[in-house]
Amino acid sequence: MHLLVISQYFYPEEFRINDMCREWVKRGYKVTVVTGIPNYPKGTFYNGYGLLKKRSETYEGIEIIRLPIIPRGKRSIQLILNYFSFVLSGMVWQWFTRIKADYVFIFEVSPMTQALPGIWYAKKKKIPCYLYVQDLWPENVEIVTGIHSPLVIGPIGKMVDYIYKRCSRIFVTSQSFKKAIELRGIEKKKVIYWPQYAEDFYVPYEKAKHDDTFRLIFTGNIGYAQGLDILPQTALLLKKENIKFILVGDGRYKNELMKEIKQLDVEDMFQMIGRQPATKIPQLLSKADAAFFSFMDNPLFEMTIPAKLQSYMACGMPIVAAVSGESREIIEVAECGICSPIGDAGKLAEAIRKMKESDLVKLGKNSQLYVQKYFSKEKLLNKIDCYFGGKYV
Repeated sequence: MHLLVISQYFYPEEFRINDMCREWVKRGYKVTVVTGIPNYPKGTFYNGYGLLKKRSETYEGIEIIRLPIIPRGKRSIQLILNYFSFVLSGMVWQWFTRIKADYVFIFEVSPMTQALPGIWYAKKKKIPCYLYVQDLWPENVEIVTGIHSPLVIGPIGKMVDYIYKRCSRIFVTSQSFKKAIELRGIEKKKVIYWPQYAEDFYVPYEKAKHDDTFRLIFTGNIGYAQGLDILPQTALLLKKENIKFILVGDGRYKNELMKEIKQLDVEDMFQMIGRQPATKIPQLLSKADAAFFSFMDNPLFEMTIPAKLQSYMACGMPIVAAVSGESREIIEVAECGICSPIGDAGKLAEAIRKMKESDLVKLGKNSQLYVQKYFSKEKLLNKIDCYFGGKYV
């Protein structure tokens, strides 16, 4: 069985599709990935890669084809050109490729436009086309760009509908995403809830010994959507208490966040660590007492389950979160943490104080138990194997 995976981002860029493809190879599938030249997140081509360098390679049994693209850069116009260059290169590629796949699997993190070459190839070859939705469009575009004009969002919505209608199956990371896609006129049986799992290296480490300081850690993208602007004000409210915020990662909002931290004179309460390889995250988590994540206040994020939630839980972390919707529901059902309203620094400060006095060991064990029951990697891979005609049908 030959799977053709379309993903604008792939190894050595760090996305969960890397692990999925490795696992499919282990299960006996032939896997070919059509992707771009690696440049995420910094926006420049990785060393050793380029328009004339390393355009094809084999990685752990996976055949990789790299389409010529314009790197993301740091400006909006470059990002737009990056998105469209992948589509144009993909269109030309699907005209001339001799690859004969049995299924197309599209791993969609923004942009949704990357799905188009996969849609066209599947139609041409008359084979099933599966889409795995990580980011909901056009809603995500409105949040990232701040553009709400029907003249812009309308055509994007039509493109999204074009893609959805031409997919054989649409897999989604949350139940709320499933409902949102069904509301666009897609039949229910076509949309399947398939949550993300944590890779095998996300395991609990023995807790590092430290002083009496309560350490709360965030890992991942430091962007506007993450709602981290709540932290400086929260730190100010907790200034007389022995608390440390550890932020691991980089992003568009990081410099602004650091300025806000300085303005409120709470620099001593923060430790900033740059972007780290995913394999180092579990060890960093072991140095903290609890893990944190949040969102900006937007209805889209009530429907979102971030990948870091499964990663935190797999590492046995108690969780403090300024969230609502489906993420909050998981934390409360799992009994693995404490949630506060989005954007409310006072309530978040209360939640952190409460977490300090909680049974952290019990909360951490609850995290692990929930992951094993609902986000098991083996069970989820078995489930999707059914749609490839695999042995778990």
